[in-house]
Amino acid sequence: MPAWVALFAAVFLGERLTASRIGSIALCFVGVLLILRPGLADFRPEALLALGAALGLAFTVITTKKLTATQSTFAILFWMNLMQLPMNLAGSDPLFVLQLNGSMLLPLTGIAIAGLSTHYCLTNAFRCGDAIMVVPLDFVRVPAIALVGWSLYGEPLDALVFAGAGIIITGVLWNLNAEARTRDVALDSAETDLDPAGARDRSLVTPPARQLGAAPSYIARDPQPS
Repeated sequence: MPAWVALFAAVFLGERLTASRIGSIALCFVGVLLILRPGLADFRPEALLALGAALGLAFTVITTKKLTATQSTFAILFWMNLMQLPMNLAGSDPLFVLQLNGSMLLPLTGIAIAGLSTHYCLTNAFRCGDAIMVVPLDFVRVPAIALVGWSLYGEPLDALVFAGAGIIITGVLWNLNAEARTRDVALDSAETDLDPAGARDRSLVTPPARQLGAAPSYIARDPQPS
């Protein structure tokens, strides 16, 4: 999915596909392959459904990123859930309510809270950076799922799982470090434009972009409801 997001973000959002962004996504993808180790013998036509799901999720991410420029986080989450509710009901057993019991209350509550929290955090993350920068963090869930499988279901962990996890973490850190350097260069350039004298002697002034409580201009604010 992150690879599709990177492609769509470059086409539809005009985001830059820098060498570090492409490299970090490729590195993370290699780590995923080491953990999952898919083979042609394991291929089934049903795998195309997973490909379709990845494409659909990528479009959802791109749309969410686009909406953060004009809509509040609450509005995005509200309309997303309002649209998804009839879709989920259409694909569910009409009598599923009769199958619910008290033992499911806690797990269902946990799923609901986790799902809303995920979209809330993701939407706000898109306000602080490009989609290509944010989405590679999604690769981290692959080793996290492997860890959950080992701790809860007794699934084995081998050296390739740890190697893949290390490669994914390396790719994520590379991406974040490259984006931080790019941000610092942009801030220094902005400070030079705002205060050329201070740019020559940084010890005499505190640049406005770095004063306590001042948010960098590249961070999109959450629009206030009218």
